[in-house]
Amino acid sequence: MNTIVPIAQSLKIINSEIASALQACNRQDKVLLVAVSKTQTASTIRSAFLAGQAAFGENYLQEAINKQQELSDLAIDWHFIGPIQSNKTQAVAERFSWVHSVDRLKIAQRLSASRPAHLAPLNICIQINVSNETSKSGVSMDETLNLALAIKQLPQLNLRGLMAIPAASDDLTTQHAQFKLVRDCYTTLNRQGLKLDTLSIGMSNDFQIAIAQGATIVRIGSAIFGARG
Repeated sequence: MNTIVPIAQSLKIINSEIASALQACNRQDKVLLVAVSKTQTASTIRSAFLAGQAAFGENYLQEAINKQQELSDLAIDWHFIGPIQSNKTQAVAERFSWVHSVDRLKIAQRLSASRPAHLAPLNICIQINVSNETSKSGVSMDETLNLALAIKQLPQLNLRGLMAIPAASDDLTTQHAQFKLVRDCYTTLNRQGLKLDTLSIGMSNDFQIAIAQGATIVRIGSAIFGARG
């Protein structure tokens, strides 16, 4: 089956909804769409790329490496968005342009040490556990500033901002409140002189609200590729 047409239609819809969400809150800037492609095949990713999508987010390293090898002819912007184990930092540092899920200084140090000198510094987002869920990765809000200041000193990293995955909720007030906590933390860090420019918040079911709260990156999978089986 030719998957280019339905994926292209999904991408067109999502990009239109992003534009509408920006207009609704009178924002003049842009939001980067990262297509969450975990469990998707390389051929599906190729179809999305041919439909105009350049940035893809992967959660699982070996799965991502296999796809990167198969898609090496494409100028894909690869984002790592899953938890990082210490023994995987070298491969992540070598193969991705962004890491959204740093929540420990040890991981940041290993990423910096492993980033090849011929590549631009690795773009980093600190993942915060905004809902204090024990099942989720992320640094606590109170610890974010100290971690950010330490990461800022690492030579091969470019600290860009914050990432969060709030607790799932269908309540719009709760969604707004959780994203506002992330935005407030971001504002506090910038008041400390960190010069951040990225809020990686919002997924398929809440990206419009994330944009209203200042998201600059939204990570969307099922709304593009369909529900995973």
